[in-house]
Amino acid sequence: MMPPAPNLMRTVVRLRNKIERTDDALMALLVRRVELARQVGRAKERAGLPMLDPAREARVVRWAAARARELGIPQESVRALFWGIIAMCRNEQVRETRADQRAPARRSAKRAAPNA
Repeated sequence: MMPPAPNLMRTVVRLRNKIERTDDALMALLVRRVELARQVGRAKERAGLPMLDPAREARVVRWAAARARELGIPQESVRALFWGIIAMCRNEQVRETRADQRAPARRSAKRAAPNA
């Protein structure tokens, strides 16, 4: 097998660099989505709403699959990806809610502790 022509290798490297920049943009969007999910979780907690909303989660996944179909990308892969993203965000909501619930106890314990 002959090695690829240098100009083809440059093309591959250039395209891989574009993929890396796209991956970085995806990561930034995931960070944004997680932060928004945390805010939703705090708002749901203040409103006394349940943390889990299976109907909403299913609607989001159905929307993503339909959008994938419109854009010509694999629906099942997008469906699986969105279920994973939703699970990550839900876990962050629950984790943050638990941390917020423990915070008042820690603050009370600090106030009650004698100064050394």
